Amino acid sequence: MREITVFTHRRPDDTREPLQLLAEHAARAGVSLRLDESETRKLELSAGPGLTLNAPAKDDVELCIVLGGDGTILRALRRYAGTGVPVFAINFGEIGFLATIEPQYIEDGIRRALTGDFELLRLPAITLELPSGVYAAINDVAIHRKVGERVAELAYALDGEEAGSVRCDGLVVATPAGSTGYNLANGGPVMAWGVAGFVVSFIAPHSMSARALVVAPDDRMTIYNRSREPLDVAVDGRPAGEIAPAGWIEARFINDIGTIAQLPGSSFYRRLREKFGRLAS
Repeated sequence: MREITVFTHRRPDDTREPLQLLAEHAARAGVSLRLDESETRKLELSAGPGLTLNAPAKDDVELCIVLGGDGTILRALRRYAGTGVPVFAINFGEIGFLATIEPQYIEDGIRRALTGDFELLRLPAITLELPSGVYAAINDVAIHRKVGERVAELAYALDGEEAGSVRCDGLVVATPAGSTGYNLANGGPVMAWGVAGFVVSFIAPHSMSARALVVAPDDRMTIYNRSREPLDVAVDGRPAGEIAPAGWIEARFINDIGTIAQLPGSSFYRRLREKFGRLAS
């Protein structure tokens, strides 16, 4: 039987009916929707056609469907990083910049997902190693001072050459997919999907000369904590660890680690206009 993993966001009341609709279509198409123990419990699901409940996520599925916003989409992309399993997202979040379909088109979206009527876009990531483990950020890595602590002092080097030192609240290292998030809020440049490399921007810099920097994909970036206090590290918005005083971490660009579904003929620029134009209306 064909199998598809399903992830939903944290507000189950928003996704119970859409999931039921998806399950009905899946059952008719001979597809089993796999929902893990957390999803089964959150949505208060009972056994039914098209559903496999309390099923751990596994790599050998044909697709991952997300009913949620960018946070849930990123969770799915990280889970299936390096596997080639596409993530097809129906937006039930606020912006849903990574989403394939808006909720008002869910019937068409379900049809496309189950018939494979979509194109694939490969996404890069930023990888870094911390004492707590190795992480891959599809969107961004954020380093910031702890609440109530003094301004951070950060230095950064590219391929062993120190490029600058800044007093600031922190910095963000973002992929092209993540450049429209925290980086954009910092005044950093938007990078179109398909551009190789990553962008570094500063959070509340205490300097007129601190400017965002676009880094070539093969350049290794080292970030040094020259503060007296440890700094927090977040990967795709989730806490990942700390950089101790006098400590450092390395960030590297890795291409083609995640796979996201998009509608045939869709473009980054149309997505940018529609998603952010909606906020301004």
